[in-house]
Amino acid sequence: MSKNKANLSNMKMQAANEVGVPLKDKGYNGDLTAKQVGSVGGQMVKKMIESYENSAQ
Repeated sequence: MSKNKANLSNMKMQAANEVGVPLKDKGYNGDLTAKQVGSVGGQMVKKMIESYENSAQ
């Protein structure tokens, strides 16, 4: 796994933990609702924006 892919995977797992979504690191996650998956994606975007804003200063 490339370094960027590993970083993105770590960010996804951290975001899932922060919003309380039981995301499995490996395996099937098809039992999650669209709302749960959307909340993980939204949290990831929020973290990416914060990271960019902090690096631009």
